[in-house]
Amino acid sequence: MVDCGTNYEEPSVPRNTPPTSDGIYFGLMSGTSLDGVDGIAVEFAAGKPPLVLADAFVSFADGLRGALLALQQPGENEIEREALASSALASRYAVCCHELLRSANVGPTRVRAIGVHGQTVRHRPEKGYTRQINNPALLAEMTHIDVVADFRSRDVAAGGQGAPLVPAFHAQIFGSDDETRVVCNLGGISNITILPAAVDASVGASVRGFDCGPANVLLDEWAFRHIGMPYDEGGRFGASGTVHQPLLNALLDEPFFEQAPPKSTGRDLFNAAWLDAKLAAFSDAELKPADVQATLAALTGVTIAREIERHASDCRAVYVCGGGARNPQLLKAIDAALARSGVNGVPVRTTDALGVPPHHVESLAFAWLAMRCVERTPGNLPAVTGAAGERILGAIYPR
Repeated sequence: MVDCGTNYEEPSVPRNTPPTSDGIYFGLMSGTSLDGVDGIAVEFAAGKPPLVLADAFVSFADGLRGALLALQQPGENEIEREALASSALASRYAVCCHELLRSANVGPTRVRAIGVHGQTVRHRPEKGYTRQINNPALLAEMTHIDVVADFRSRDVAAGGQGAPLVPAFHAQIFGSDDETRVVCNLGGISNITILPAAVDASVGASVRGFDCGPANVLLDEWAFRHIGMPYDEGGRFGASGTVHQPLLNALLDEPFFEQAPPKSTGRDLFNAAWLDAKLAAFSDAELKPADVQATLAALTGVTIAREIERHASDCRAVYVCGGGARNPQLLKAIDAALARSGVNGVPVRTTDALGVPPHHVESLAFAWLAMRCVERTPGNLPAVTGAAGERILGAIYPR
């Protein structure tokens, strides 16, 4: 059995009390970095910005993280291992929900639904599937709250990539009447949303978004190997090195980077084996570990800057969110790459400048997507994912 780390304390509440309609939703996001789950409690009301009531972070125990990492690649007894990991993951989600209920001082009956992304273990839209493991039925059982899960499959069924799904939410809260903006999420994978000036919900077709390439997924891998830490805190390891241009050129020699959108990626492509294959052309004497870390940060910066130059050359600001927003070296790498591109002079800021903390953005997005599902309103943007049309995303597991 996978150790889920912390026992869940079940709230005491009658099962059959109907939820009120005050618009409180929870959003849970556990991303490619596999460090834990970010949760948010938010109240949505028509004509008003989202009101954040509480946030929480619950880390993954080493056993769960290892189990999830092992499921990224084919292996023995996958079905049982996935089932056990899914239940352990749901237990961590339940702990996060309990923290949100406590911090927001609300009871389960006041929460309309939990929007939970699940943990991506395979993403192969070109083969017609994407897999985010989770046990939403167990989560509903443990929290007595409706759960909305499996957001990506319907978009893939309609011929889309199933990702990224957050651009529709970005358009709702980050668009400007006066300027084209780019929102850049730095999770395990980097992705951008292009928001043309005066964008709103009625012109979603003009919004574009897609994955650019690796961000924290390779940086975290390399930091763990060489400094024994799950991530490069404050970017200090990378800051101690120098970009190795021949290695950067080798890393950039990847067909995905030249692929036209819509496109999405994940650990299926950008993983330890991919990095080791690129490093094999160089001797250990040529590459200091800190130089490799600095070069991986530069790779993220260059791949993002290239896509902005290709698809959003009129942008006037780049706003960064996700875990990578806490890494100053990554922000400097994006800024430096933009300065060398045709969009020189574009400021790089975090979404704090727009009133939303970077670590809130994705969990907020999945709370919003849960609301859209409950209201039977489409949540995807076909121009972003490549789906045949708008679709209601998610499957509902009643409490």
